[in-house]
Amino acid sequence: MEQTQSTHPNAPKPSGRPSFTVAPPGFRLPEDMALGPVRLEIADLGRSIDYYQRVLGLRTLERSPRKAILAAHHGSVPLVELNERPGAEPVPRRGRLGLYHFALLLPERADLGRFLAHLSSIGVQPGMSDHLVSEALYLTDPDGLGIEVYADRPRSAWQVTGSTIAMAVDPLDVDSLREAAAGVPWSGAPEATRMGHIHLHVGDLEQAAAFFHAGLGLDRVVLGLPGALFLSAGGYHHHLGTNTWAAGAPSAKEGDARLMEWTIRLADAAAVDAATRSLRAAGSEVIREGPDAVVADPWGTRVRIAGPR
Repeated sequence: MEQTQSTHPNAPKPSGRPSFTVAPPGFRLPEDMALGPVRLEIADLGRSIDYYQRVLGLRTLERSPRKAILAAHHGSVPLVELNERPGAEPVPRRGRLGLYHFALLLPERADLGRFLAHLSSIGVQPGMSDHLVSEALYLTDPDGLGIEVYADRPRSAWQVTGSTIAMAVDPLDVDSLREAAAGVPWSGAPEATRMGHIHLHVGDLEQAAAFFHAGLGLDRVVLGLPGALFLSAGGYHHHLGTNTWAAGAPSAKEGDARLMEWTIRLADAAAVDAATRSLRAAGSEVIREGPDAVVADPWGTRVRIAGPR
């Protein structure tokens, strides 16, 4: 799945290391990295396509008997690849090690307000949170896979005290969010919708730090959230969240509804090579597939480090 990086009003801007991030000890991912599509294993392709189109406002770019690639309703950049495995086991209530949620970032707060009104109109009740750096709605797809749809607050509104960025799980101001929609109806995911972050259940945070921070080269984000490690590049609040809230659960495996793979896109082939060397030095097995490098994290979820096309 190829993806070109699109302009996004709230895209992370290269800004050097802010006070709330800690650079990795060796290789560091470029500040202009972007996230690409996620690959999901699901039980019923038709059912999932219906959900992702009707509820999330995506559209189908390509479809084969067992696979579909989806983009924003008004865009052409792949965001989600659905891979059907009939009989795939849904995610249990407790969760599995692997996907907690993938997060679609909308261009503007008004878009999130329109999306909220749309969900109400079709009888879908999402989870809701104000994270201070962003406002978010949470959904679960037909296989139990977690989805966040969110809008960022401007960086000037982020609360940074010393070396810590403030993030929270506060109630969402629903009335204010609805007002932001200005009465304009939802007409599907806007063109500039993109993959904002990935959040994973992991078995151990130190092991996650060794892989994603020291090996892959993401900055650590300093925040006071127990049982979680957030990471980013370019001073963003997080491109990747990890948590141990499902510790003790098994890892998602083939035959389970799961996140098979997520993507980091780099503009420079030399950076892909450097990431490959860093991961191998940290003890990971990395496979090269053309311009890309593919590696599995300690819990079996693959990360594709995609080079320039």
